[in-house]
Amino acid sequence: MTHKQKINHDLPHHGVFTRIRPSKIHGIGIFAIVNIKKGIYIFPGNDNPMVWINKSDLLNLSPEIMKLYDDFCVIKNNGTLYGCPKNFNMLTIGWYLNHSETPNVGCDIEKGYEFFALRDIKRDEELTVDYRTFTERP
Repeated sequence: MTHKQKINHDLPHHGVFTRIRPSKIHGIGIFAIVNIKKGIYIFPGNDNPMVWINKSDLLNLSPEIMKLYDDFCVIKNNGTLYGCPKNFNMLTIGWYLNHSETPNVGCDIEKGYEFFALRDIKRDEELTVDYRTFTERP
């Protein structure tokens, strides 16, 4: 960095560690665009709270609409409660993490389902999480 350059923490890329790309695991996935250190919370600034919907409120939805709930929601209470964004148009990058039984990302439920690096993650590596640690997804 030259003496004329300065770090601007207000730019849209500040705190961005990942991007969406095609995945060999499933469809699309999340990939590191920089090296990520163990313990780092990966999606800072993603402060859109989840809303919780009772499954009984989802009766008679078309299969395509119901697929949004099945694909993107956190499911708990024996499958009767769905956690999702306020509107599916507000899906952020974290909703596209793929599942692995040997993940490199963990989920901190106490912090509102915040995701963090379980180990050092290298640039270009796909980020994965064990869904079973935070949802009752099948």
